[in-house]
Order: sequence, then structure tokens, then C-alpha cells
Amino acid sequence: MFMFQFTKITLDKSTETCGKPEPGRQLNYIHGSDLFGYVGIEAVLDQMRNKTMKVGFDFNIIVVGQSGLGKSTLVNTLFKSKVSRKSCSPEYEAKISKTVKLQKISHVIEEKGVKMKLTVIDTPGFGDQINNDNCWEPIIKYVNEQYEKYLREELNVNRKRRIPDNRVHCCIYFLPATGHRLRSIDIEFMKRLGRIVSIVPVIAKADTLTIEERQEFKERIRQDLASNGISVYPQKEYDEDPQERIINDRIRENIPFAVVGTDKEHQVNGNKVLGRKTKWGIIEVENVEHCEFAYLRDLVIRSHLQDLKDVTHNIHYETYRMQRLNESNVNFTEAGLSTWLRDHRTAGRSGNESHL
Repeated sequence: MFMFQFTKITLDKSTETCGKPEPGRQLNYIHGSDLFGYVGIEAVLDQMRNKTMKVGFDFNIIVVGQSGLGKSTLVNTLFKSKVSRKSCSPEYEAKISKTVKLQKISHVIEEKGVKMKLTVIDTPGFGDQINNDNCWEPIIKYVNEQYEKYLREELNVNRKRRIPDNRVHCCIYFLPATGHRLRSIDIEFMKRLGRIVSIVPVIAKADTLTIEERQEFKERIRQDLASNGISVYPQKEYDEDPQERIINDRIRENIPFAVVGTDKEHQVNGNKVLGRKTKWGIIEVENVEHCEFAYLRDLVIRSHLQDLKDVTHNIHYETYRMQRLNESNVNFTEAGLSTWLRDHRTAGRSGNESHL
């Protein structure tokens, strides 16, 4: 029986262990005060930061909802820039598409030296028809096509060092502020898309509801999500540690986020704020007492952006990859068996003919 000895070097001043060592293993803890001098292991964080800042990263977001719910405005508000499809087309005319046709536009956003290639995919025509049967199929097809492209790049013999990532990392689904329950199209869409992409539902134009109506509507939506087995981000089964679970539980308590979007600034008490001006006052977009836009922004950008990318790669993409490779193995096995049977029959016929 072999005995392995591991030495764990910890550069902090804590004296607590991380748990009991496994049988057959001995863990020795060497703390920073026990070292002869500075080693520099912590510099790996600076190396990772410098590499990320130099290369940049990709983030792809798809917005889904009926026309007139403020999808383009909300995306512009999230990134505080003109990144939506309508904003980049001055001659754009609001016309309802006959079918769901996905349109995407990419930007490179830089903030404090960090570069992010942002791709926004819009879905004009979704849910705008009298008959909306299978209106989610073009969206499912697009998401799977991006997984397929990434998989083919991975399987290439001479693949690129950095594979372009066009996979959809987040889907913001817009619910109309009806005050009732989820519609059939909402349930069917989130049921199907929730299996292949991270969905964040929001109540669009929430300023049309009172605080009481908003809370009742959110409670009905959460009940519908639970009763229909719809999984939205962040899922409980993906929580890795107790601290992360506490943070995500607070987020889940506020889902769906009641949001208001605008790209116009107004003066409030001598300060410029993003808001919508009404006869009764100004609705401040970033004020959590007015709407929950700040919670959505923190989730998508400030706290969970990397986690959205990780869930896409480790959960949704891996599920697609496993299915495709299993299909390939089955097809390969069937093709090999067919070839063997054909060759065996041919050999049998030749042997019979020779015998005759």
C-alpha cells in the first residue's frame, strides 16, 4: 500500500484547518510567519488580471419579449451606452416582423482598461402574431448553433489557442406588466430555453404598477415558475458553497426583477440621475425604492457576469457536448456494424461461390 504525503503552504495568518485529512494522507500547514521570506505566490492574481485586461473577454446576451416592452432601452441603460440594435440604426422604423428573425450587433466596451466584446441579440417579432406556435424555435436553433460552432472548433486537430466564444451567456426575458399570471407563451418559452441557457426574467415597464400590485404580480409569477418546473438563473443546484447560497437566495427572493429603463438624465436635488419624467415626478432608474433595475444590473454585470459564463460553459455547453458526442458514437457504431455486416455477407457469398 502506497502512502502519499502532501504539504499545503498557506500564506495567511489563520491557524484553522480546512477539514480533516483523508486516510493515508498527511497535510502539513506552513503559514506565512513560518516562511523564511516572501515567496510571491499571490502575484498569480496580478498575472491573471493583466492577461485578462490584455486579451479582454466576450459576453453575449439575448433579449426576448414582445415589441414595445423596452428591450432596447433597457440594454442601453444596463451598459450606459448606445448598444441596442435600434440605437445603431438611425433610419430604423418600428415595424412588426412577420416571423422571429434574430438580429445581433457587437461592440467593444472599455472601462478602466478592461475590454469586453459585448454582443446583443434581439428577437423582433417574438410573440407579436395571432398564432405564436413554435415562435421559440428560431431562438433555440440559434443557441444550439453557437454550441455546435464552439464544439467544432474544439474538435479541430489544429484548433485556435483562443476559440471565439459566440455562445449565449444570458437571456433576459421580458414579461409584460399585466398584473395577472404568466401567459402560455411565457411558460412554454422558459420551459424550453431554461434547459439550454440561463434565463433572467424581468417585469418590463414596472412603473405602470403600484408597489402592492407589483409584489402580488411577482408572487404569482414565482408560483407559476415553481408549479411548471421552470428553472431560472441562479439555480439552487448550482450553488457551490453556503456563502454563495445566501447571496443567491436573496437574488431569488427578488426574481423577477421589476425594472424601468431609460437613457435620459434629469436633475434631482442638484444631481444628474437616469430617470423617467412624469406629471407626478421623476422615476429614478437606479433608485431601489423606485424600481429594481439596480438589482438586475448587479446580477448581470457586477456580481455574476463571470458565473453566467461559467454556467454556460460547464453546464449548458457540456450537456450539449455530451449529447452530440453520444450521437456521434452511436452513428459511428451503427456505421461500423453496417460495414462489418456488408463485408461479412460479401465474404460469405464469395466462399459459397468458390465452394460451388
